[in-house]
Amino acid sequence: MSRRSSVSVGYWAEAQRQQLRQMEIDARQQRLRDRQERANRQRAEQSHREYRQAEARRRTQELADRVESLQGFLSAGCRAPAFRAASLLRAEEIPPFAPGPMAQPVPMPDPNRYQAQGGWTAGRRAQAQADARARYEQDLRAAQAAEAQRQQHLASYRREYDRWVARHRDEVRQHNAGVAEAIEGVGRQDPELVVQYFSAALYASAAWPEDFPRQLVAAYDREAQQLVLDWELPALDVVPETKTVRYMPSTDQDKETARPAGQRRALYREVLAQCMLLVLHELFTADEYEALESVVLNGFVDGTDPATGQQARVPLATVMVTRAGFDVLRLEAVESISCLTDGLRGQLATRPDQLAAVRPGRRPEEVGNQVVSHGGDEDPDLYAMDPLEFESLVAELFRAMGMQAVTTERSGDGGVDVDALDPAPIRGGSIVVQVKRYRNTVPPTAVRDLFGTVQDRGANKGVLVTTSRFGPGSHTFANGKPLELVSGGELVDLLHRHGLRGRLGDGVRPAEPPQQQPPADYNVLGMSWSGGAALDVCALVCTGNRVLGDEYFVFFNNEQTPDGAVCTVPARQPDKAALRVSFDTLPAAADRLVLVAAIDPEVNPDADLSGFTDAGIRLLDPDLSEIGRLEVSDGRPGETALVLGSFRRRANGDWDFVLGGKGYRGGLEELVADFGIEVE
Repeated sequence: MSRRSSVSVGYWAEAQRQQLRQMEIDARQQRLRDRQERANRQRAEQSHREYRQAEARRRTQELADRVESLQGFLSAGCRAPAFRAASLLRAEEIPPFAPGPMAQPVPMPDPNRYQAQGGWTAGRRAQAQADARARYEQDLRAAQAAEAQRQQHLASYRREYDRWVARHRDEVRQHNAGVAEAIEGVGRQDPELVVQYFSAALYASAAWPEDFPRQLVAAYDREAQQLVLDWELPALDVVPETKTVRYMPSTDQDKETARPAGQRRALYREVLAQCMLLVLHELFTADEYEALESVVLNGFVDGTDPATGQQARVPLATVMVTRAGFDVLRLEAVESISCLTDGLRGQLATRPDQLAAVRPGRRPEEVGNQVVSHGGDEDPDLYAMDPLEFESLVAELFRAMGMQAVTTERSGDGGVDVDALDPAPIRGGSIVVQVKRYRNTVPPTAVRDLFGTVQDRGANKGVLVTTSRFGPGSHTFANGKPLELVSGGELVDLLHRHGLRGRLGDGVRPAEPPQQQPPADYNVLGMSWSGGAALDVCALVCTGNRVLGDEYFVFFNNEQTPDGAVCTVPARQPDKAALRVSFDTLPAAADRLVLVAAIDPEVNPDADLSGFTDAGIRLLDPDLSEIGRLEVSDGRPGETALVLGSFRRRANGDWDFVLGGKGYRGGLEELVADFGIEVE
């Protein structure tokens, strides 16, 4: 009895010891899990803090860049080419007749290939020969009928092409005749044509920041050869109110430091003075017909007049300049305020932030001739236009471009706002048009929906017209598909080019950003490969595996980054593509430059990268002397896009090249989505 009891006690004692050991193991594992969770939480918090700090630094840098651009746009504008009337002329370029496969005759059957088959007896051999002859004659008749149909279609295409050539040539010649007549009118100093010419010079300029207004009222005094111009100036909000942004970890919030009022006022006065001088520069340098002896320029803003409390045009600057007085200036080297107020004896409000008005000089309505206004009520604001009127305007634009176009019914239109038909041979056909009156970037889903509509309707092409813009995701999806994207700036240009009116908000025609000058120190990356497939070579400026922003994706619809650090350049033999890169001027947040290649689906829709071999990158100096060569991976069957490699920033600031090789079957669309660019 006692022996059985001792065994039982030992058994339970061992079980209890095992239970205690298991509890200790569980407790130790729980402590490890708690420690790991705390470490993960700390890393997440640290990552969050680092991200917020980086974002605050990025916003601060953007504010600094904005101020720098405001301080230097006059100097940049003076380097832009002068406006010339010849730029208004259109080249009489006629594409050659290219019927494509239709130009190839239908091959006739070869009688030698229709031999009798079988037949061991004379009778059977005769029957086999008769059957072979019958097959040959049947195939010959079918080929002859197909050839006759081909020739008929070819002749029809040729007639359509000849009619299109005649219409196109007449349109170009009428346009150029109109330009020549206008130029002749400027030469004889016709007041209205003189104002139209110099207005075109101001609107065609690429020197103005994109968000600056473009509104004017002008008249021309023929006897005095004086242009009198009221020009809209930017409001105070063009100067950032915030100076710096700092992340506060204790509250997990950003703290904005306001720009001192005196500093903001001083910068605003400098901006206004630069605007006045740049207008004068654009006018006098465009005067190739010596129509201007002097210019009276009044700069105004729309605001509340402090003296009356009423909405009014408040003049903040005025100046009268003769040609002789302008010709002695070197505007790229002047201090703008001193030049305007001392050198040219003009007036500039001392407190423009409070709309302290100056007494304007001569006004356009005092000249006595017809006053011409642009950018005001004469040009309708596309943003404020009734949706039906906007659709009608787009349809009218298509008709002005030589097409047939009608707006659709509001219900049951299947997402189509305008139905158009281009009668031109080869490139013409049915077109479905959608219009989007957006202020923000059009999402890629709208482009994808348009493509679905094109497929459902069996149309030849889809066109998406917007008052806004498109991002790289939209352009990437549209590449190689029968889609065309028309942004707001392009729409306004098309309207004015075809005699129609339109503006985007307060600006008449959005200016293109000034061309970036090549940096002092840069390299050219020349890329070559074997194989006949057409490729798009692109670059992404990234932090890790995420592109800094849509504007830092350099591809066929965005040929350079905003800072000009990366841009496409013409390739020289033996290279097939080339990029110019200034590694020293890449953004501080960028730690890699990723190079990619993708099949151009518009040129080779069925190709893949199996023929992409012997690929390499030549590293060239500014004199295009080779200083190094990098090998990259070959392509693989089925893949249509490939990461060639990436330059990565080291801790000491140098850049190393890391070979890529990751391929994508979904083309450039799938690749850029992997780097954070929204495609769908």
